[in-house]
Amino acid sequence: MTSLQRPTALIAEDEPVLARTLSRMLAELWPELQVLAVAEDGPSATELAMKHTPDVLFLDIKMPGRTGLEVAEMLADDWPEGRSEPLFVFVTAYDEFAVGAFERAAVDFMLKPATTDRLALTVERLKRRLAERVAVPAEDALSSLMRRVQSISIPGEPAEERIKVIRAAVGNSVRMIPVGDVICFEATEKYVNVITATGEALVRMSLRELMTRIDATDFKQVHRSVVVNFNCVVSATRDEFGHYSLNLRGLQRPLRVSRAFSHLFRAM
Repeated sequence: MTSLQRPTALIAEDEPVLARTLSRMLAELWPELQVLAVAEDGPSATELAMKHTPDVLFLDIKMPGRTGLEVAEMLADDWPEGRSEPLFVFVTAYDEFAVGAFERAAVDFMLKPATTDRLALTVERLKRRLAERVAVPAEDALSSLMRRVQSISIPGEPAEERIKVIRAAVGNSVRMIPVGDVICFEATEKYVNVITATGEALVRMSLRELMTRIDATDFKQVHRSVVVNFNCVVSATRDEFGHYSLNLRGLQRPLRVSRAFSHLFRAM
């Protein structure tokens, strides 16, 4: 979204009265916001979000077909390249879902029925987050960047030496991690989580910057926020929705592969 564009939103709510009420309240509190569509279940919420790519999604958590949390997870996997991910607001009558909502990077979590005062706070949070967004190349361009980085040099200056050991924070200490020991990198907003067979540690830089500093020959992007060491990939398993999950040597949990990178794991 640029400063010249009106922000856009999608509402996913299976109770029509609540959906209309939320739409009306948003029109009063945030007249500039365009509500592009209203979905009545999880599958249609996913389809409409991918079609319209709104800036904000208001997701009911308990919906037919697919929960709001599952919708958010699928959208994070498949969101179009070059488009900023939407800001998620979860709306539900069950506060036990709050932890799961914030684990999926929710901007806010509201209990039903939403009040004008409470929604006003959410609107202010959303406005701040949208204003903070800076027009930078999408993280999905990382793969192309990694392919080119070895040949990039500045005329008249020596090429910068690649980092062979990553200095990463673990609490109050610093771990020295050989690049070859890294299983994968997972990006957050301000840090990169460096995962090895012996633990995890944080680096205070973007994933894009880190990839320009190391020899990335053995690493490939599998998600907009995940790069894996292909030497550690044991297998890739495809589910009924066409999503792949990776089994990595030294990692006890599977890693989801974005649909945009699933071609890397299809059988020859």
